[in-house]
Amino acid sequence: MISRKWLFLFLPVFLCSSHLSFGQTSEHPDALYETVKSLDAKLFDAYNKCDLGILGSMVSDDLEFYHDQTGLMVGRAPFIAAIKQNICGKVQRTLIEKTLEVYPLKGYGAVEIGIHRFHHPNDPDNVGDAKFVTIWHNDNGVWRVTRVISYEHNEGLLAK
Repeated sequence: MISRKWLFLFLPVFLCSSHLSFGQTSEHPDALYETVKSLDAKLFDAYNKCDLGILGSMVSDDLEFYHDQTGLMVGRAPFIAAIKQNICGKVQRTLIEKTLEVYPLKGYGAVEIGIHRFHHPNDPDNVGDAKFVTIWHNDNGVWRVTRVISYEHNEGLLAK
């Protein structure tokens, strides 16, 4: 039998943990999840179509992009230049929707976590996945990407 001492020690921990804010997944979407999923779709539609105007409008001036193969890139202009040189017409990205997780960042915005798949239209057998973390800042209803970590790029598939 649990003594009262232990009960009073663990009861507050249990009660606090039951009120924690959990992230939203495709199985349990909420408004924030749907917002970020929609933003992701708009961002990568621009990426896939090489619409650098829309893409540029969706990232912050001080964007920090961390990539496991190319390192750190800082700023909107270098990011857009890299997309233009390395991505446009060469790579298409799709989100593996079942991997999408969204968590609120109080007073800031949201963090988006998932796996995305990259296809090379001119080389159909060249398909790979990568994991990502994206920080979205909500400035009075205007959402922009401020930080990205893109990692575990591979020549295989992480998500089936």
